[in-house]
Amino acid sequence: MSLFKRIFSKEKKETLDKGLEKSKTSFFSKLSKAVAGKTTVDGDVLDNLEEILVSSDVGVSTTLKIIERIEARVAKDKYLGTEELNVILREEIAGLLAQTNTGNETEFSIPSDKKPYVIMVVGVNGVGKTTTIGKLAAQFKKNGKKVILGAADTFRAAAIDQLQIWADRVEIPMVRQEMGSDPASVAFDTLKSAVAQDADVVIIDTAGRLHNKVNLMNELTKIKRVMQKVVVDAPHEVLLVLDGSTGQNAFEQAKQFTLATEVTSLAVTKLDGTAKGGVVIGISDQFQIPVKYIGVGEGIDDLQVFNKIEFVDSFFK
Repeated sequence: MSLFKRIFSKEKKETLDKGLEKSKTSFFSKLSKAVAGKTTVDGDVLDNLEEILVSSDVGVSTTLKIIERIEARVAKDKYLGTEELNVILREEIAGLLAQTNTGNETEFSIPSDKKPYVIMVVGVNGVGKTTTIGKLAAQFKKNGKKVILGAADTFRAAAIDQLQIWADRVEIPMVRQEMGSDPASVAFDTLKSAVAQDADVVIIDTAGRLHNKVNLMNELTKIKRVMQKVVVDAPHEVLLVLDGSTGQNAFEQAKQFTLATEVTSLAVTKLDGTAKGGVVIGISDQFQIPVKYIGVGEGIDDLQVFNKIEFVDSFFK
């Protein structure tokens, strides 16, 4: 039974529940073993819980925060039954997410005072970056927004072609140049086109090569600088796409990209195919960057706006 009034539609909530099923099942099977035969939350239970959280890819530093909070509750309440552990865990994780994810958004929206609203998307190859851009564009279009895509990942012909497939699928214009072209030039042309067409949203795809962070940093800085010749305060958002199924590798990617550029929001993909859903909690807490979107399925509507209340509810349902 949910502890609060439903925010998402029934259909969207069912998609989220299903998408987090593997993570939830894995977590609670481990938790039930940890408290088997125990009536109170003691040192052994907390040690086991720490191990469970780390193995669920919540991350060491976030796990220690959660354990410390539960220890404080145990000390304050003197007696804490293991049946209460679920409720307390839920409350503490929701509290951690609340510190970063301040809003409870349910719909795909953009600020009304920025036109065009420019989103620069970063992330390594294979994390679902292009798919996320396509699904995001589709959602904005569904909400009546005029969207233009820019294929500034010019180092791979496949990246340009894949984005073109999405642009054609959702019937959205895309600006592209030949493979090997200057990414900043593509971004410049995209914004010029967006202004000329009175577009509401621009989504710029970029290359995600982490093997040389200095080059990546220089490239992203140049793209920003060139875009600002057209839209003074662009980009309004730098969205980092991470593959949730990679667990700790997603932490490392987040670390590298936040060093290379100013990341303002996160999208965590492929959560439906993994038991590593805890990575959303850890990354959100560790990097203090809001998780804005999560991918919980293959369908075009399976990219969801991240809502911390609904996420925790589905995880602990």
